[in-house]
Amino acid sequence: MNALHTWRTSWFAHPLQGQSERDGIAEHEVLLAVWLAFFGLLVFASWLLWRLGVWQMLVAADPTLLTIVILVIFTAATLWVGRRSYLLSRQHAWLAEARALLQGPAPQSATLLTTLRAQPQSWVQCYLADLIAKGPGHWRGNGQLTDLLAEKSHGAHESAWWFNAALLKLGLLGKVIGFSIMALALGSLDSIEATQTSTLLKNLTAGLGTALLTTMTGLVGNILLGLQLSRLDRVADALVADALELAENGLARVFPDR
Repeated sequence: MNALHTWRTSWFAHPLQGQSERDGIAEHEVLLAVWLAFFGLLVFASWLLWRLGVWQMLVAADPTLLTIVILVIFTAATLWVGRRSYLLSRQHAWLAEARALLQGPAPQSATLLTTLRAQPQSWVQCYLADLIAKGPGHWRGNGQLTDLLAEKSHGAHESAWWFNAALLKLGLLGKVIGFSIMALALGSLDSIEATQTSTLLKNLTAGLGTALLTTMTGLVGNILLGLQLSRLDRVADALVADALELAENGLARVFPDR
């Protein structure tokens, strides 16, 4: 009970600071937890498909090996998303620290600038420090600095989206190759004889299997990776929006006469 009373007293004594710290921790934990849960489901599904022999069937039915290429790209991109999720979660935690600095008594600009410069890994703190360095008469002219912050939070995602589109295109390429195999098999026959029926059916089945399996793998990979990248973009958008709000409201207290 004493511990509970102490916590309630400290919380209501500093409600804004306590709220920001709680929100920063929640954002950090939720973002990582969502990706880890998603990755865990992927690992379990992969193990289950291996136990059922689906992976072996895909490799055996695809002589072009495009299915393996798609899986390798998807796995590498998913691991990159995990690393990026951790980075963005850290940026949200540093954003909460910057908010706590500006929610207390109005600090001196020189002192605040020194404190913000001490965390060069934080995009938001560097953004705020650059605004303060522009001086009281120019800190609201933040268009170029905002574009720089947006580039840091979103720029790397463009390459990931390109690889996401490449998964779909590789699947379509497998479809074209599969139907080409079928067309070549039919075109190589001068006449259909009973002795050639089994060979013809084998070639047609191989071509159709390549076309369908590569397309299916590319579509599934495109959908799953797109879900992850959409989440990353949403979190990056929230980071930039919170940084803009913090700059407009927080720095107005640092430069109250402007």
